[in-house]
Amino acid sequence: MNNEYIEDVYERRSDMVYRVCFSYMKNAPEAEDVVADVFTKLFYKSGGFKSDEHEKAWLLRTAINQCKNSLKHWRRKSSNIDDYRNLAEEPPHEFQQEIQMLELVLALPMRYKDVIYLYYYEGYATREIAEILQKPHSTVRYHMREARRLLKEQLGYEE
Repeated sequence: MNNEYIEDVYERRSDMVYRVCFSYMKNAPEAEDVVADVFTKLFYKSGGFKSDEHEKAWLLRTAINQCKNSLKHWRRKSSNIDDYRNLAEEPPHEFQQEIQMLELVLALPMRYKDVIYLYYYEGYATREIAEILQKPHSTVRYHMREARRLLKEQLGYEE
C-alpha cells in the first residue's frame, strides 16, 4: 500500500481506532501506542480492501486484537507509583453522567463490552458486529441482552 493511501486512512479512521484502543487500554499513552501498531500493520498489509466497510471492520478487528495482545504482555503486570502522580482534574459537571456510563460500559466483561461499545458508540448493527467479532449473530444479541441487564443492575433499575 502506498503512503498516500495510509495517510488518507489515518485521517479518516484514526479517531475511531483510538476510541476502541482507549476503551481497552484505559489510558492515552498506551492507546496511542496500539493505534500506531494498528497503522503499522496496515502499512505492511498486502492487498487492498473490498469496500469502505471492509476497511473499517479490518481496522476495528486489528485494534481489538492488538489491545488484547498488549494487555496480556508481561510489562502490563507491573505498575509504577509515579505513573499516578499527574492524574487529571475532575471533568466538568455536564460530562459526569456520560463519563460514568462509559466507565460502567468499560467495566463490563470483555465479551459484553465489545458489543455494547460497537453498537452504541460506533453505530454498528448487530449483524455487522457479528461479522467484525466473528461470532454468530445470536451470540451477539445474547451478549447485548446480558450487557444491558448488567448495566441496569449497576444503575439500580428494576426489571
